[in-house]
Amino acid sequence: MARRNDERRAALVDAAIEVLAGEGARGLTFRAVDVAAAVPTGTASNYFTNRDDLLTQAGARVYERLQPDEATIARHRTASRDRETYAELMRELVGRVSSFRTGYLALLELRLEATRRPALRAILTERVSADVAANVAYHEQSGLPGDATAVRLLYLALNWLIVEQLTLPGVFSEEERDALVTAAVERIVRTD
Repeated sequence: MARRNDERRAALVDAAIEVLAGEGARGLTFRAVDVAAAVPTGTASNYFTNRDDLLTQAGARVYERLQPDEATIARHRTASRDRETYAELMRELVGRVSSFRTGYLALLELRLEATRRPALRAILTERVSADVAANVAYHEQSGLPGDATAVRLLYLALNWLIVEQLTLPGVFSEEERDALVTAAVERIVRTD
């Protein structure tokens, strides 16, 4: 039976994220998580029913940690509704995601692992689809320029920019990254 100490479970899931980012999905074992979390051997196996459970919870935790804080949300709710505000929102998003390097790398590992695990693929497909739908809904309610297609195109373009920043950080400087985000918004988001 899985244990219920939520604080310890969160620490174990955070350790799993670090293991995924550093060792890949093949390196994610209960023992590796125990070591990364600095807990006694066997602890992770008491909290997760199996490896798939651990993979799934690690993915969910990354999404939790990538959410903007309340101050950021409040600031965007009161900002003007123009393309420059949209570009600032996207630059902030890329910066926030890029700053959680291990989390995003863990998500990439989970996506690769999902190509071999149909159950994980189904869970990730549901989660990413819901995330895209939430972004489109937020955009439509926000009054920002552009449409649902612009949101999806920016999602695709900026995800690869983040991959580039995290895996080959010397390709684009932070200033170039910000300029590319701005250019993507200017070229994709129509104001007419």
